Amino acid sequence: DAGPERLLAAVAAVAGGDMLFAPSVMRRLIEVYTRRAEPAPGAPADLDALTAREVEVLRLIARGMSNTDIADSLFISEATVKTHLNRTMTKMDLDSRAQAVVLAYESGLVTPLADGA
Repeated sequence: DAGPERLLAAVAAVAGGDMLFAPSVMRRLIEVYTRRAEPAPGAPADLDALTAREVEVLRLIARGMSNTDIADSLFISEATVKTHLNRTMTKMDLDSRAQAVVLAYESGLVTPLADGA
């Protein structure tokens, strides 16, 4: 059900090595992950190293928003969204957007029930 621009962006993201899930699929994965009986290994990361804007971008990423949607929502450029995400991933020692989403849930920044995920 995606339009041609979104489809091309998805192909480019996957070609660049990123994983791409529809927001509905990501929400279901997170719900299953957060409802596991056993706790996740290790303590949740401390988000104090992140700026307020980096935390805001991380929250929106965890809600399943694309870089373009985040840029529109925050009135910033898509390049700025990518910069915030890259800095967050560097500071938190993450390798993928999926890991950033998991971090947001594990740290309590977002929750499936409170954030409608």
